[in-house]
Amino acid sequence: MDEFDPLFGAALDTLAVRAGQTRSHEGEHSEALYLTSSYVFANAREAADRFSGSQPGNVYSRYTNPTVRTFEERIAALEGAETAVATSSGMAAILCTCIALLKAGDHIVCSRSVFGTTTVLFTKYLQKFGVSTTFVNPTDYSAWEAAFTPATRLVFVETPSNPLCDVVDIARLADISHAHSALLVVDNCFCTPALQKPLALGADLVVHSATKYIDGQGRCLGGVVAGPRQYVDEVLGFIRSAGPSMSPFNAWVFLKGLETLRLRMEAHSRNAMSLAQWLAAHPQVEKVFYAGLPDHLGHALAARQQSAFGGVLSFRVNGGREEAWKVIDATRIMSLTANLGDAKTTIVHPATTTHGRLSPEQKADAGITENLIRIAVGLEDINDLKADLARGLGDYRV
Repeated sequence: MDEFDPLFGAALDTLAVRAGQTRSHEGEHSEALYLTSSYVFANAREAADRFSGSQPGNVYSRYTNPTVRTFEERIAALEGAETAVATSSGMAAILCTCIALLKAGDHIVCSRSVFGTTTVLFTKYLQKFGVSTTFVNPTDYSAWEAAFTPATRLVFVETPSNPLCDVVDIARLADISHAHSALLVVDNCFCTPALQKPLALGADLVVHSATKYIDGQGRCLGGVVAGPRQYVDEVLGFIRSAGPSMSPFNAWVFLKGLETLRLRMEAHSRNAMSLAQWLAAHPQVEKVFYAGLPDHLGHALAARQQSAFGGVLSFRVNGGREEAWKVIDATRIMSLTANLGDAKTTIVHPATTTHGRLSPEQKADAGITENLIRIAVGLEDINDLKADLARGLGDYRV
C-alpha cells in the first residue's frame, strides 16, 4: 500500500472494512463472490503469459481468485505486511510455511507452549522428512539461545500461547533469531492484528487460523500467512503445486468477519478479563492463566505489546480430571467444543482434546495438567457465563 492508495495511512477499522476491494463493472458495494474454478483468456498469448507469470491476472482458483485475493490484501493491510497468501486452514498455513522455506537437514526452534496439533506436525510429520525441532520454555530466553544450531532456519512461537497464555517478547525473540540467521514466525491467532502487530515488532512472518477470531462466528475453515513478498511468494508457490487453497466462499465469509474485528476483540477481551478476575477469587480454582491479571508473569509485557489481553483464558480446578470434567459437564450455556474465537463461549479439557495426542512427557513440559480447563470467552452476558461455571464449581454466587 503506497502513498497514492486512497487508504494509505488509514486506521485499522477503515482497513478492516475497505482494504483490498476492487469493484467490478457491476459496481457492487459488498465484495463480490467469485465462485469459479477457472478463467477464460482472450487469446492463446494471454493464456501463455498468465501461466508463465509474465502477465498478472487470474489463472486457476487453486491459487488465483479475486475474492481470495481481496481477503489476502485486507489481511496484509491489517498486519502491515507487504503481502499475504490464504490457505485452507490454520494448520495448512503452518505446514505451507515450513514446506516452502525448509529442507531436509534444517532445524526449527519452537515454543513448547503451542497448539497440540502444531507439536504433532513438527515431531511426527516434518521429522519424517528430515526437519528436526527443539522445544523450549517460551519465556526462558537463555533456553532459546541455547537451542540454536548451525542448521536452525526457523523459529516458531504463539503469543499468547494456547492454552496457558504465556507471553513472549516478540522484539527480543526476533533479535535472537536474526542473530542466528533464522526467520521468526509468530502465530497471531489469539490476538489478531486488532490487538497485536508481530511484524512491527520484528517478526518475519505471521500466521493465522482465520477459522478463529477473523471469522468470529465459527462458520468456515481457513488460514493465512503474511509478511515480505520474498517469503510469502515461496509459500504461494507451494500452494500452487500442492493445492491447500482457501475456497472463495470462505474468503468472502472472512471478509465479512473482518469488518467487525476490533469491536469483537475488545468485547471478547472485556468479558475474559471479568471472568478471569471472578475465577481467580473462587475457592475451587487453583490457578487462572490470563495475561490480563496482574499476577500473570507476562502481564507487563502483554500490556506493552498488545492493545488488550484477548478472549482466551485457562484455569486449574482443585482436583484432577474428574473435577475438571464435572465443571465442564455442568455448563448449560457454554459450548463443549475445541474451537475458539467464536461469538459463543467455548469450553474444553485440553489434556484429552486439543493436546490429547501429546505424550505424557510433552503434556508435562507444556503445563497441560488433568485439572486444566480452557475457555474462549464469547460475547454473551458475562453474568450468565459466571453463573454457568458456578454450577459446576458448586457455588451459585455470581
